[in-house]
Amino acid sequence: MDKAEKKASVAALNEVFRKTSVVVVAHYSGLTVAQMQTLRRQMRAAGASVQVAKNRLAKIALEGTEMGCIARLLKGPTLLAYSQDPVVAAKVAVAFAKDYDKLVILGGAMGKTALDADAVRSLATLPSLDELRARLVGLIQAPATKLAQLTTAPAGKLARVVKAYSERDAA
Repeated sequence: MDKAEKKASVAALNEVFRKTSVVVVAHYSGLTVAQMQTLRRQMRAAGASVQVAKNRLAKIALEGTEMGCIARLLKGPTLLAYSQDPVVAAKVAVAFAKDYDKLVILGGAMGKTALDADAVRSLATLPSLDELRARLVGLIQAPATKLAQLTTAPAGKLARVVKAYSERDAA
């Protein structure tokens, strides 16, 4: 890498650290190229990204950002998984680490908060923003549907009673 490429890489990483809400750091030593491609595909499908960067350049990019606490994790062959949704990157990384033991989650950051490996695993168990929104919409709609059922139920009962009386009188 020449100097211009390094500057561009640092600038791109700095932008990632400023705009994303969560970053997960993991060791990937021992993963095959096919496994790394699978990880990238899974992350992309979930709305997250994976990037392998030189630790020294990543540390420079971390300067002046809220996520400076992950600089201590950048030792050895590390990858960075990040996403806008605070749960997605952690969820995919933890699921992938269960299948492939060569991916070792070291920790991460969520804004200014440093996360250890256990915190990343517990973050992965939380529902994503989309799931929470769906639950909220379901909770809001539930009373409306019950109210609609209650208002139509008496009319239905009255119609059945009238029908029963008319059938009895006809017989």
